[in-house]
Amino acid sequence: MTVPSVALPANGRTADPADALPRTSATADAILRRQRARESSARTYARSFPIVPVRAKGMTIEGSDGRRYLDCLSGAGTLALGHNHPVVLEAVRRTMDSGAPLHVLDLATPEKDDFTDALFATLPTAFADRARIHFCGPAGTDAVEAALKLMRTATGRRGTLAFTGAYHGMTAGALAATGNVAVKEPVADGASEVTRLPYPYPYRCPFGVGGERGAELSATYTERLLDDPSGGVVRPAAMILEAVQGEGGAVPAPDGWLREMRRITSERDIPLIVDEVQTGVGRTGAFWAVEHSGIVPDAMVMSKAIGGSLPLAVIVYDQDYDGWLPGAHTGTFRGNTLAMATGAATLRHVAREGLAGRAAEVGARMTARLEALRRELPVIGDVRGRGLMIGVELVDAEGPVDSCGARPVAPELADRVRSAALDRGLIVELGGRFDATLRLLPPLTITDEQAEAVLDRLADAITEASKAGRNV
Repeated sequence: MTVPSVALPANGRTADPADALPRTSATADAILRRQRARESSARTYARSFPIVPVRAKGMTIEGSDGRRYLDCLSGAGTLALGHNHPVVLEAVRRTMDSGAPLHVLDLATPEKDDFTDALFATLPTAFADRARIHFCGPAGTDAVEAALKLMRTATGRRGTLAFTGAYHGMTAGALAATGNVAVKEPVADGASEVTRLPYPYPYRCPFGVGGERGAELSATYTERLLDDPSGGVVRPAAMILEAVQGEGGAVPAPDGWLREMRRITSERDIPLIVDEVQTGVGRTGAFWAVEHSGIVPDAMVMSKAIGGSLPLAVIVYDQDYDGWLPGAHTGTFRGNTLAMATGAATLRHVAREGLAGRAAEVGARMTARLEALRRELPVIGDVRGRGLMIGVELVDAEGPVDSCGARPVAPELADRVRSAALDRGLIVELGGRFDATLRLLPPLTITDEQAEAVLDRLADAITEASKAGRNV
């Protein structure tokens, strides 16, 4: 299926607040200057992309200076349908015009009931048939907290099994399960209850062997550690993992390894939580990433794309674990009526239009072309991912090779490539170890022409940035 290209509206359109803004780089500079002066030093994307978006549609963002960009960040994977998709806008207008209450805490509403129907219809049948849902605060990190709290309540245990390279959020429990040392060091409390396990990462295998053997060793290590009476691990409340690590550098777990994790946890009565915040809603080429391996987890954490671009987060879990008392996990903004309406519309559109299959198809083509580029440009050490969740790891092409054939990471080069890509009208973000991996998260509605344009601009940016590095 080829998705038709959608152009931005003409600049002379009326009734658009952005039209009242002066369309100059001076205006953008002033806004960015005030942002730097008034916002916290914790801001992130604003540092990487010094632009002021005023209009967006599909995969295209337009800045206040009139420049246009192809957006391969998509709200960190939130925008499954891209910016301002007609299906999303229609759901917003319909809900606003209906007079529905926009904020109702956790009261039952037709919109919530409809969203739950739409969501459960997308889940693997074996999971959906026994599922309960809990609406959380509007961010994925709160849903992770809820899932961990749920399993601690159900099992009476405290510890968590988590993995190297993981990212689960920035609140206390989610941060403890996250692997990024730099963000954990200043607030290290809570990490002692997490047992860190090796995630299979063929290019930089924690065991130094790579390939299928590395995944086998990861599973063996996990099983023996849990069974070792002197291993130091008290039986935990849960294991939490990502089927494809996002912020960790678009590293997909082998399906066989995921099945082993499910077997290991099931045999030891350890609940398995799968974090589908970034992988869900068709991103990896299946509606949910667990479908590739066929595993049925005990809980799934969902956010980002489920809200159709608006804030929404839930956990869905096996009914056997529903041992909470009323108020065990609350939050003021659990009843976002607009997000439930846009979320239901998005879920149904992705399913109806076969956009998960589209993600698999386009992602495979993009990955194949990137692999060909890797053979031409030695600074590309690895190309990996699943569907439209793609990582390109940049390396020092003249550095020593390790036991897996990997060369040293090149974060300075990656930073130059990101800037060079922006100069060429392409937004890509970094991730992975030392922020040396270019991450591509385009909307599922990306056209064939846009996919080619993304790769053309990226190839040009890598080539140019590599030359600039040699001339320093």
